[in-house]
Amino acid sequence: MICKECVGKVKLIEGDICLKCGKAIESLEEEFCHDCMTKHFEYKRGVAAFSYSKAMKRSMYGFKYNNRREYGRFYAKSIWDLRKDVIDAWNCDVIIPVPLHYKRQRKRGYNQAKVLSKQLEEYLKLPVDDKILVRTKNTVPQKELETKGRKNNIENAFQTATNSIKYNKVILVDDIYTTGATINECARVLKLAGVNEIYFVTACIGNGF
Repeated sequence: MICKECVGKVKLIEGDICLKCGKAIESLEEEFCHDCMTKHFEYKRGVAAFSYSKAMKRSMYGFKYNNRREYGRFYAKSIWDLRKDVIDAWNCDVIIPVPLHYKRQRKRGYNQAKVLSKQLEEYLKLPVDDKILVRTKNTVPQKELETKGRKNNIENAFQTATNSIKYNKVILVDDIYTTGATINECARVLKLAGVNEIYFVTACIGNGF
């Protein structure tokens, strides 16, 4: 699913990873990255397949903005090949894509997180529920903001379609994890609606802040 020219450009996250967010860590003596040691996150654990390198930034741009939805197959297979044992151990009930605001989705034509979720559905053998979580605030793109600004930008941007959710354990899916602000806000809202454990899966993850 990837040509010979590009296979050497993408960097898989192999070796030791943070046991909270899934970022690569260099120290064999540490179980968590600096971010996860110094900040509180509502989710239980997350994983990703790729480091957010220059090549993956270009790939993600095509996936999100240039209708290269077929990239989702490659991302999903890579996630599964690399992290299937971890994800299986979570024993979750459902996959929930991080939603776009309806105005942005109408302009783009699709939600890249849902595209990735539908590809992961084949490997995880879990249903996708894209109705339970709603984006009510048309936020500024997170990439345009610094860490603190991202947290403020995404605050109260989501709500659940019902006040009581039937799921016990869920997997949130998004394309990229950087500061974790978006995933964390989704997790907070889901917890308020009764979900006990929230995990996440993304295609890419940054190296830390």
